[in-house]
Amino acid sequence: MYVTKKFLILVLFPLLALVSPSVNGQTVKPISVKRTLIAVTDSILNSQVDLNKIPGAVIEIKKGNKVLVKKAYGWAGKDEKMTIKHLFDIASLTKVVGTTTSIMLLADKGLINVDDPVFKYIKAFESPDKRTITIRHLLTHTAGLIEWYPLYYSSSEKAKTYKLIGELPLKYAIGEKRSYSDLGFVLLGEIIEIVSGMPLDQFMKQKIFEPLKMRNTTYNPLSNGRFKKIASTSEGNPYEKRMVYDTTLGYHFHEINPSSWNSWRTYTLRGEVNDGNAWYSCQGISGAAGLFSTADDIQKIVDMLINKGKTATGQFISDKTIETFLTKDSFNNGLGWMMDPANSFMKNGPEGSFGHTGFTGTSISVIPQEKLSIILLINRQNTGLLENEEYYNVNPIRLQIYKTVLKYLN
Repeated sequence: MYVTKKFLILVLFPLLALVSPSVNGQTVKPISVKRTLIAVTDSILNSQVDLNKIPGAVIEIKKGNKVLVKKAYGWAGKDEKMTIKHLFDIASLTKVVGTTTSIMLLADKGLINVDDPVFKYIKAFESPDKRTITIRHLLTHTAGLIEWYPLYYSSSEKAKTYKLIGELPLKYAIGEKRSYSDLGFVLLGEIIEIVSGMPLDQFMKQKIFEPLKMRNTTYNPLSNGRFKKIASTSEGNPYEKRMVYDTTLGYHFHEINPSSWNSWRTYTLRGEVNDGNAWYSCQGISGAAGLFSTADDIQKIVDMLINKGKTATGQFISDKTIETFLTKDSFNNGLGWMMDPANSFMKNGPEGSFGHTGFTGTSISVIPQEKLSIILLINRQNTGLLENEEYYNVNPIRLQIYKTVLKYLN
């Protein structure tokens, strides 16, 4: 009963007040869209914080050149209030903010082609079973790779990690199904390094983050002491450890004895990437995960894409390349970016919508035809695992906000 009453007070009553067309038969002057969206997002996110479902969040909603909502809620960690300046471990948003953008740049300059075979850059893929895998397959999760593998059981440094992925057998036929795999984006990170001749983090810093003035986007934010506001994630890696030990989750590694490696972190992660393969096997720098960023910085990448590669200083990436990467394939997704309207965080969105999510609770949703974007960063892991040994599912929050924004802006 307590939860039901609180939900009514915090969520439904404010919404009813906002959408009510009249009071005592008199028409109420419409509230501005901006004020309405702020009130609704306040209701949704404050209720989640007050009910201890999430520790905190930052949201930024923008249409055209106008930021409609930019607010912080709740807590970044123990006794630390969340602010819009806090860096988040953006998890798999690394795949689009960093890695996909890097591949876009290299393709735009003619240094690679998305239909190049991977073996052109990584010799391990010259074997008969992998010879037809292309960069496009890696970007679209159709290379047939294993979804996930605890690389740190066999490797603690990047070069050996790359070699190990090249030696793993395929799980699916190449190009026949989309099966989301972190390993493909780790390999894309390797390709970026090979083609550019630069470490992955330095390439992204010099070619993306500095030109776009993304001053708060980085790998390993604790390494230089500059960043003081960082949202905390999990207490160690309890869920990832479960992925190794609990076969009911669907991961089977017959060649691995789970107890043969025991360097699991057991402290609260703050400024260290949550993803185990990125941290333990790649020193925090991976094409699949590892970036930390703010809502403001992510907005700069999104603005560039919405504006077809244009920025205030000129054409960053050509319109043609942007179109190539944001054109749906046979599985309804773009290159790197999710575009399938069946995706639960932007379900049934307008045609051309694209976005991505991150395991830590982060998400980007973009509706280019409206020049509209929603960046929602939630540090969901900081509340710990639930009784069912899962983290709290924030997809309903993402979708509720997404639908609310579409409703009020239409």
